[in-house]
Amino acid sequence: MIDVINSLKYTSHLVFHPFDGFWDLKHEKRGNLKAAIVIIVLLSITFILRRQTTGFIFNLNDLDELNIVNEIMSIVLPFALWCISNWCLTSLMEGEGSFKDIIITSAFALTPLILVNVPLLFISNAITIHEGAFYHFFDTLAVVWSGLLLILGTMVLHQYTLTRTLLTSAFIVVGMGVIIFIGLLFFSMLQQMFSFAYTVYLEISLRM
Repeated sequence: MIDVINSLKYTSHLVFHPFDGFWDLKHEKRGNLKAAIVIIVLLSITFILRRQTTGFIFNLNDLDELNIVNEIMSIVLPFALWCISNWCLTSLMEGEGSFKDIIITSAFALTPLILVNVPLLFISNAITIHEGAFYHFFDTLAVVWSGLLLILGTMVLHQYTLTRTLLTSAFIVVGMGVIIFIGLLFFSMLQQMFSFAYTVYLEISLRM
């Protein structure tokens, strides 16, 4: 438990000093898988709270249609796809990070989404629409900040140049799309197979 707490505390250094932060995360073992899971759980909770408690001026969601499973999957699924695609591609491109390292690095890179969005939950209920530029600025900042950390984390983890990292990141996003396509195709084929088997079963049942 103490090692998880220490790892979570280390995020305050990593988000402001990404180069040595990600280096120590891997080589000095400043991060661990348990802490990465905690970050993803906290991020999921943050997005659920954001949907429910953001000030009505800035909240365009229908609060009656909240589906906690869908909210969690909207975080966990893209994260899992990024890690899987990252590992598949970097394994072929002489990357130095293991799948475990990729999970830890990617999770820690998403910390700004928690650090920024939690205060915004309270701020959104205290400001007017005329001060909305302030809210939207920090909302965008959290996304851009985490995106930059994902790229820098990939660069430090796999020991790539910036150009190679940007190219790899683009391939990772494409790879995520390919995985989604294959997954949808696979489930579509399964559905058709079950539908065919059920139709055959009905035909046999009617003829007996």
